Amino acid sequence: MQTAATSSILINGYRIAYEQYGEGSPIWLLHGTPSYSYEWRKVIPALVQKGYKVYVHDLLGYGASERPLEADTSVAAQYTLFSQLLDELGMDRLHVAAHDLGGIVGVQLALEQPERVQSLTLLNMPSYDSWPSPTWKKIIEEQLEQVEQMPRADFDTMLKKQLPMAVYNKELMTGDTLDAYLEPHAGSLGKASFFSHQVAHYNAKYTESYGTDLPKLKVPVQILWGEEDEWQPLAYAKRLVQDIPHACLHVIPKAGHFVMEDEPGQCSDYIDRFCNEHP
Repeated sequence: MQTAATSSILINGYRIAYEQYGEGSPIWLLHGTPSYSYEWRKVIPALVQKGYKVYVHDLLGYGASERPLEADTSVAAQYTLFSQLLDELGMDRLHVAAHDLGGIVGVQLALEQPERVQSLTLLNMPSYDSWPSPTWKKIIEEQLEQVEQMPRADFDTMLKKQLPMAVYNKELMTGDTLDAYLEPHAGSLGKASFFSHQVAHYNAKYTESYGTDLPKLKVPVQILWGEEDEWQPLAYAKRLVQDIPHACLHVIPKAGHFVMEDEPGQCSDYIDRFCNEHP
């Protein structure tokens, strides 16, 4: 598996894949769904070159981390595991850049442990009533049982149609890159864990519950948003920047939901600039 998290550590009884790169000011990159730390592979070397010690991990149930079907992989559980992971590594203060589902985890950390977060960059994250996206909302409400039981070949075809929606430049989600995003979902475990650990938590209750707390955020926040996101429209970013005190918004043209795939250079530059403003 082409994860960026090539080491492992035991957290709360679960094997979590993680890795660190470079030396300097610590920053943690949190991935989203349907993804894993692989999505940050273009940003990691750029941040290392800019002088950061970059950390990534695969969320429980994702990528190279353990994927026990009975495990609690709700947003709340992912936050708890992330906090325990930081404790285990002795990380008292760091920058956080968080995409999609990872953004919810990052917001929770900033709300619960603001003293730990030097800065928070949120990238194309679900919020308010935006989760699940219209495509998945229709599937969950009308045909989830059929989709869960569909033949392996049909499941693969569905994912191959879904994943290109995550990028503006559709050529980027082809060949080896598409294969890498599909790899965690291969085999019977891959399909089962996709529904148990990802789709099962595509629920607005998670995004609406923290939405009322956004005005309480006390850490520096910037929002990066791919302008052409087909899953999380730009209107949500504009709402977020109004509700989060002193937040700033940078809209990245010709970029989709996986903004770091379309524009890794702009992502790393914005992250670096913001971190430098909040040492």
